[in-house]
Amino acid sequence: MHHQNNYSVKLKTIADEHGLTPLHLSKDYETAMLTTSDVNRPAMQLTGFYNYFDPNRLQIMGRVESTYLDTLSSGQRLETFERFMQYDIVGLVICHNVPAFPECIDMACKYDRNVFITTEDTSEFQADIITSLRKYLAPRLTTHGVLVEVYGEGLLLIGDSGIGKSETALELIKRGHRLIADDAVEVKRISRDALIGTAPELIRYYMELRGIGVINVRHLYGMGAVKPESNIDLVVKMEPWEEGKAYDRLGLENETASFLGVNLPQVTIPVRPGRNLAVIMELAAMNNRQKKMGYNAAEALAAEHDMAIDRGLI
Repeated sequence: MHHQNNYSVKLKTIADEHGLTPLHLSKDYETAMLTTSDVNRPAMQLTGFYNYFDPNRLQIMGRVESTYLDTLSSGQRLETFERFMQYDIVGLVICHNVPAFPECIDMACKYDRNVFITTEDTSEFQADIITSLRKYLAPRLTTHGVLVEVYGEGLLLIGDSGIGKSETALELIKRGHRLIADDAVEVKRISRDALIGTAPELIRYYMELRGIGVINVRHLYGMGAVKPESNIDLVVKMEPWEEGKAYDRLGLENETASFLGVNLPQVTIPVRPGRNLAVIMELAAMNNRQKKMGYNAAEALAAEHDMAIDRGLI
């Protein structure tokens, strides 16, 4: 398992994705990078306060800023934008289709800065852009395992090589579930408590099965059998069956696994010949889904059992 934390995304990628109209593009626009998912509304800066200013953030102007700038004379506006554009800002986006002040464009030309305009409402645009930046800049790692989606739950199968992760996944695909990644799973943390997984581009939708070789799941089973990414909801640890080991038969123990600081529920499935693991995986997925919806079968059963003891029925 390895991960680093300094990711970036091209400003151009974000501008294209959000349909921003360029008013002025810098010479290095094609290579300009965004490295933080924080954005800034420069209201304070336009009034002259630069004590806490990060030019690496995408700058977003809305009605508040425009209305304030309207109260200034053209000369004051020129000064205001000169002071602002002297900073190496990565880009400025003007929302609500508010016509750009000529002084803004003059200074963008003078200091070679990127300026865009959008019809979007400022708050909506800000929320959208932060979501999309978070996805591009999310902390990530690559882990050894298989990611499948079973009844809408993302199951990350982990365990030693040769335990049968790929074979179990294939059985699940045959039963109508979907493969996201086999062998290597790229895990991204997209919010405080949510992880998504994808396959490295090169091996997407391929599976390697001992004795058979490499197969292309999409070609063999069709588009419905694969998915480019999925949330990771449950970690399923597969381990060889050990005689005499006390397994959690009721499912009352709450095991967890941690990835990128996010704790996920985990179940340990002992593997032995003749055990239909795909059915067990389906049950694990349904059970996890029920737990998320507030129903825990094991706890309900234990409670009924205790009630029966209280009533003297057992």
